[in-house]
Amino acid sequence: MIAVAIDGPAGAGKSTIAKKVSAELGFIYVDTGAIYRAVGLACIKKGIDEGDSRAVKKLLEDIDIRIIFFNGEQHILLNDEDVSGEIRTETVSMAASTVSAIPEVREFLLALQRDFALTDNVIMDGRDIGTVVLPNAQVKIFLTASPEVRARRRVEQLAEKGESADYETVLADIVKRDHNDSSREIAPLKPADSAFIVDTSDITLEESVKKIADIIKENIE
Repeated sequence: MIAVAIDGPAGAGKSTIAKKVSAELGFIYVDTGAIYRAVGLACIKKGIDEGDSRAVKKLLEDIDIRIIFFNGEQHILLNDEDVSGEIRTETVSMAASTVSAIPEVREFLLALQRDFALTDNVIMDGRDIGTVVLPNAQVKIFLTASPEVRARRRVEQLAEKGESADYETVLADIVKRDHNDSSREIAPLKPADSAFIVDTSDITLEESVKKIADIIKENIE
């Protein structure tokens, strides 16, 4: 099986690009950030402070997270409830960043992530795929963009959904999440030693997809 790891900060376009490249290459796309969001959402639903590691660890005993594919699209089930749409809010995003710093949460989700790479050719994106989850991935990519560009893209995405967002607030959230993800003790966000660094700040989505697809093709053939 061929495994491709795509890491990078929040809002860099990992999911969008990975989905398109997966479709082009015929790989299974696995959005690992979604399962961390599911844990964050579970905390919110239960009224648990996601920074309270003891309470979060206790919560893990009572939740079941599964990834299913329906019509080629990944869906996240939290205790048999499809929460694929519900996990995409900014509040859940911040909760996911907080719970991801808890070692027991990462251990809880690690096996689930690795199982996919055992049975299918996968493109998996997240924060620590190339460094921790799939350290033996044949291709590792670190996808990034400036905080300002990522904030602008996020505001535009929300506008397309009919949702309004303040640019400065979104930018502050992104900067905060970057700090949280890169400074945590367990599996901090950083490029894997052998990763290709791709900055999408000044290129289009189509150019980004082509660049990533070309890197993968050149390194698996």
